[in-house]
Amino acid sequence: MVEIRTEERLVDKVLGGERISADDARALHALPLAELGALADARRRLAKAAAYGGRGNEIVTYIVDRNINYTNVCNVYCKFCAFYRTEKDSDHYVLSPEEIDAKLDELSAEGGVQVLLQGGHHPKLGIEFYLGMLARIREKFPHINIHGFSPPEFNHFAGVFGMPVREVIEKFVAAGLGSIPGGGGEILVDRVREQIAPLKCGSDAWLDVMRQAHGLGLRSSATMMFGHVESFDDRIEHLSRLRDLQDETGGFTAFICWTFQPEHTKLKAETVTAAEYLRTQAVARIFLDNFENVQSSWVTQGPEIGQVALQFGANDFGSVMMEENVVSSAGTSFRLRAADIEHLIREAGQEPRRRNTWYQLLN
Repeated sequence: MVEIRTEERLVDKVLGGERISADDARALHALPLAELGALADARRRLAKAAAYGGRGNEIVTYIVDRNINYTNVCNVYCKFCAFYRTEKDSDHYVLSPEEIDAKLDELSAEGGVQVLLQGGHHPKLGIEFYLGMLARIREKFPHINIHGFSPPEFNHFAGVFGMPVREVIEKFVAAGLGSIPGGGGEILVDRVREQIAPLKCGSDAWLDVMRQAHGLGLRSSATMMFGHVESFDDRIEHLSRLRDLQDETGGFTAFICWTFQPEHTKLKAETVTAAEYLRTQAVARIFLDNFENVQSSWVTQGPEIGQVALQFGANDFGSVMMEENVVSSAGTSFRLRAADIEHLIREAGQEPRRRNTWYQLLN
């Protein structure tokens, strides 16, 4: 009898759509880059086969949105962040309603359908500020979904407002919140979080916000920022916790990973290579078998690697992102318009289509 090699069994497992283990993930990560990419692309095809009238394998989506960071005041002082300011800094700010309106007018003019609303953990802004901001956006821009406030922000709000997280989410939804971004996840391993962001909420608290939001009918994305103090096993633990919660709630729309950008931050680390980014995204696509969508991160990797990522498990090119302040504060700044994104997708042999927050095709 001819013995089937371990690598061959693993390849068959991936191509068959079976769930992989942490040990499998380590073995996949060690494969030649091109072979790993081909396996991740095969899993993308399995995940998208039934989407968009059976044309999911031919389509790469993107969204027209804008990031609005309503304040840069933050009291958690994450070591990886170059964006935050204290109230003592001369360049700290809180955007006025009129400033937010002007940004959304620009977004509307570009055909935008989503605003990513996030800020620092401002210690003095009360619930009236947030409810007023949400209600004003919903009234003046009903065609724009408010994709707002990461799990650490909700934990911060609960403390400042003196109310349970679930009640905060309920009040925000009533005022206009439509979905929740997956920011603030970094690595969902407390040993890591204590090194890079000791004042930010822990892993269980992050996951619980998402669990409660999903229970209330909200959808959310999930993220991972890697390439700092974590090990590869920590990345797999992060993915495992996301997969477990997705099994429980089914509330995640997509997974996005990106690399730590070290410039101007207190946390120093060597910049992760493009090859390692592609490896990690590919392993994530295969490991997260219950996530339909994986987003390429051209914002940190640049347009060319963002395009290559479409061959490593990604089926979405992310956002036009008319405004981005957090990553650019750490020294990385790429900008693409809708026409640029569509060109890159076509050049990769796929059909570009605009989508909304929930991955429904537009037009």
